[in-house]
Amino acid sequence: MASVEFNHVWKIYGGTVEAVVDACWKCEDGEFFSILGPSGCGKSSSMRMIAGLEEITRGEILFNDRVVNALPPTERNVAMVFENWALYPNLTVYENIAFPLRVRKLPESEIDHKVKEAARFLNLENILQSGVKRLSGGEMQRVSIGRAIVRNPEVLIMDEPISHLDAGLRARMRDELKTQVSKLGVTTLYITHDQVESMAMADRIAIMNLGKIQQIGTPLEIYYNPYNEFVGGFIGEPPMNFALCNLSTDNGDRFVESPSFKFKLERELSSLFNKYEGSSEVKIGVRPEDVWVSLSPKEGWFPMDVDFVEPQGERTIISLRLKSGDFFLTEISGDLRPEVGHIIYVRFDQRHIHFFDTKTGTNIFFEQYKNREIERGK
Repeated sequence: MASVEFNHVWKIYGGTVEAVVDACWKCEDGEFFSILGPSGCGKSSSMRMIAGLEEITRGEILFNDRVVNALPPTERNVAMVFENWALYPNLTVYENIAFPLRVRKLPESEIDHKVKEAARFLNLENILQSGVKRLSGGEMQRVSIGRAIVRNPEVLIMDEPISHLDAGLRARMRDELKTQVSKLGVTTLYITHDQVESMAMADRIAIMNLGKIQQIGTPLEIYYNPYNEFVGGFIGEPPMNFALCNLSTDNGDRFVESPSFKFKLERELSSLFNKYEGSSEVKIGVRPEDVWVSLSPKEGWFPMDVDFVEPQGERTIISLRLKSGDFFLTEISGDLRPEVGHIIYVRFDQRHIHFFDTKTGTNIFFEQYKNREIERGK
């Protein structure tokens, strides 16, 4: 196995298109590391550079602290599992797994040993002589993994291996895939646009956007303490709510105000602004589960109009209309269902409000929030 490191890596196409911009990160030996981001963010270019399928424009890629920029793909010992699994439909399960070993012209006895060992590990022994056309999605996934691991790779790259499946099967495949990779203990780079997959499986996540690494951390670190507005909005379902607000002070109390609401900051949160020297205009970010709801008026709570109600079994998602025309989502217990067009009363859990700089999008109190927010997730 090997650690994989990006040291100020750039990938520029045609001299102008910056697909990967000054990327720095390290996947530790044996770690399950996910590169997550929307389409076109640079994650596939990163994967191809690791595998040696793309040249690096600038920077260094290191395996176990050894620079591999000049190594061809055949000498990197990287195995890949693709979205469509890329199995050979005319071959049996046995021959699909054996294919990379036959390409390397290994002795037949060694091929047989390695294939059966991989099949035993992945619980494929009973279908080794079956054709792959009749296999279930889970079985085809395991065959694809078997073909990858039979080479004893140092690094396993998975490129959106379950994104084409329906929602129910994806959930089952996430569990199975995580179990398989954990048993293997191989260094795994998981490339995906699906934040649910990364949050459910990865030890750590590197979030990319427009070619740049936005934040690296554990799923809980990223969820509870996003580095910037993009990360806050990209991670979480339903997504984080945002609203432009102004900070003001009255008789020593500090307030946050928008056209739709005004509330006084509690002591702990207010104290964070004592050394703040930025603009009085900020953007607040509040996750739907931190928007508290009451059907009747309460002191310090502010009214909002119910625009849409979406029952989802044990939870209900309510869309609230702001006076700016924007919407706030709240996630509440499924047995509370206000009527569309009615007024309900709202309060934010101030322990978990984020404040973002309106120019840079960065989380103003990212460093101060670290320990507090991670503790919340435990």
